[in-house]
Amino acid sequence: MLEMRVSCERCGEALPAEAHGAFICSLECTFCAPCAEALDDTCPNCDGELTDRPTRSKHVQDHLARK
Repeated sequence: MLEMRVSCERCGEALPAEAHGAFICSLECTFCAPCAEALDDTCPNCDGELTDRPTRSKHVQDHLARK
C-alpha cells in the first residue's frame, strides 16, 4: 500500500491523498506537479522516473484510519 505522503518534498505544497497533482518515484518520494516538471520528471533522490500518484478517496482513508 502506498504511503501517500501529504506534501511536496521540494517546496512543501500540500498534496492530500484524495487530490490529483502529486508525482512519485518507485521509492515514493513525492513532488507536486510544478516541481516534478522543474525536475524534468526525474527524482533528485534516486534518479527514478516521477509518475502520477493515484488518488485515495476520503472513504478509504477513513476506513484505513480506523484499523
